Amino acid sequence: MTDAGDKDLLISIRGLGKSFEGRMVLRGVDLDLRRGETLVVVGASGCGKSTLLRSIIGAEGYEPDEGSVKIFGREVARLGEEGLNEVRKRIGVLFQNGALYTSMTVGENVALPLREHSLLDEKIISMMVKMKLELVGLREFEDLMPGQLSGGMQKRAALARATALDPEIIFYDEPTTGLDPIMAGVVIKLIKDLKRFGATGFVITQDMHCAFETADRIALLMEGRVYHSGTPAEFRTTADPVVRQFVDGAPDGPIPLRLARTDYTRDLAGLSKSASGRLRKVEA
Repeated sequence: MTDAGDKDLLISIRGLGKSFEGRMVLRGVDLDLRRGETLVVVGASGCGKSTLLRSIIGAEGYEPDEGSVKIFGREVARLGEEGLNEVRKRIGVLFQNGALYTSMTVGENVALPLREHSLLDEKIISMMVKMKLELVGLREFEDLMPGQLSGGMQKRAALARATALDPEIIFYDEPTTGLDPIMAGVVIKLIKDLKRFGATGFVITQDMHCAFETADRIALLMEGRVYHSGTPAEFRTTADPVVRQFVDGAPDGPIPLRLARTDYTRDLAGLSKSASGRLRKVEA
């Protein structure tokens, strides 16, 4: 356990459990994020990565059923709307699909957090927008609409918006998903550059190349729990068969392809019995 007074402990998660419609998604997650590091959470589709991220940022409907989520030393579930707004001024979120407002220009999207959460003069806001867009290589695209950009450019514009308030923590939701290798490399470089500028990073991804390039620590989420955590070097060299299968992308191994918990032959037998019953009724 870590000291509750540790100012470098930005996120502390203990025993986090979350279910939806009776299905347990998170089953007792324990994680810490410390100032200045980049933590990457990896795992197969459906393992709970996005639920974990949304629980940390206090998204509506993602309140913990069990356990504790603290950010900046404060319990997220007890913050209320005013408290959440204060926390959100200190974080940035890059959503998987970018989530840019399609009715606003690229520049207006980046300016939005500054206009909503600061008292800066419009001239200062304009300068900061240009600086953030220059950081991601899109300064000349300020007046375009999001629909006029490629998918990779939209993600970079969304990253500029996520950094508009110079957040202490940046959350990255599948930052390289759907990007070609070159554009993925650009986004990975931006994540590393932002860390050099002092940002703490929380990344969720299925992309092990992204994980190895950006992480100080990696946590593998499996069946709603942290199965394994360690440095990238430890992930590369471990003999654990579960970690090895995920890192190597092997189709066969302890991580099952089929996620159903019911017996396949019993399901078929039930369908067969039902079909036979209907057939007898028709014949009668």
